[in-house]
Amino acid sequence: MNTKEEQVQHISIHDYDYELPKELIAQTPSEKRENCRMMVLDKAQKSIEHKHFYDITEYFDENDVLVLNNTKVIPARLFGRKNTGAHIEVFLLKQIGDKTWEVLINPSKRVKEESIIEICPDLYVKVLTRQNEGKWLVELHYDGNFYEILDKVGNIPLPPYIERNMTDEQLRNLDYERYQTVYAQREGSVAAPTAGLHFTNEILEKLKQKGVTICYVTLNVGLGTFRPVKVENILEHKMDSEEYEISKETAEIIMNAKKQGKRITAVGTTTVRTLETCMQKYDEILQVIDDSTLFIYPGFEFKVIDRLITNFHLPKSTLLMLVSALAGKDFIFDAYKEAIKEQYKFYSYGDCMLIN
Repeated sequence: MNTKEEQVQHISIHDYDYELPKELIAQTPSEKRENCRMMVLDKAQKSIEHKHFYDITEYFDENDVLVLNNTKVIPARLFGRKNTGAHIEVFLLKQIGDKTWEVLINPSKRVKEESIIEICPDLYVKVLTRQNEGKWLVELHYDGNFYEILDKVGNIPLPPYIERNMTDEQLRNLDYERYQTVYAQREGSVAAPTAGLHFTNEILEKLKQKGVTICYVTLNVGLGTFRPVKVENILEHKMDSEEYEISKETAEIIMNAKKQGKRITAVGTTTVRTLETCMQKYDEILQVIDDSTLFIYPGFEFKVIDRLITNFHLPKSTLLMLVSALAGKDFIFDAYKEAIKEQYKFYSYGDCMLIN
């Protein structure tokens, strides 16, 4: 007879696939942040309600703690050229040293070590070494404040399923404002923690007035968060490392809430991974800067969060596996079928769900 351990040595990636009509992939955000639709899942009752995000305050009371990821998306896509005139895109992934970054370069066959790519008169990129998985190490040379220069010349790194004509100034401005949470503070992400895009300052204020305690963590979102799983057996998948930070204040709020039996609602899968990583490693939530490579899939035991606000995720993605771990795979797939039937919008600019 198979032991339980032997039975879970193989989980097929095909168990996490589904068909999504292309027209349900949101290309622009809802007119107002809070107007997106919200599916409310009750994981105990296996029931589904259809609401809008502006109804979110109805689902909170004074014994609740809301945890948000305050990372800020940087305009990470840089377009430049070599002295030969060749057009090159440099996609900033992660800051390694003072002026050293890990990047993607496209087309990479046009560059080699020591190549110089001029982005603008105030910024050029010197290629250092090729890394694994198509990444490069580069050195940035600039005069002045780097993030101010980036704001002028960089482009918001939208996911590939959001199709854009890079010359459309109106859309560029819309993305610049809306592919960012209203509470973003800490620069460093190359993708938005999209569950937070629906919050407005007014909704946060209403929650505070109800007595909800709001606190923040920081996890700088890398491309790995959205990368589809390539292995057939998901247990062989390795997560990219992402840096997170928890402040002393947030750590105290969450530990006190756990002692008092208060509900903890995470906004977004990045917040979940930050908190659960910390608890798994240290057996408590504490003030820390560390890295997370935590892969959450069904069978995972959540020790910190009780509820989750999240968007609808790509097929075969680690994010779909995470929500399946929280609400149950069959229930999540039923909910996704219902969302498709009801014409919900999917992915980064799409609608959301509250998993109760």
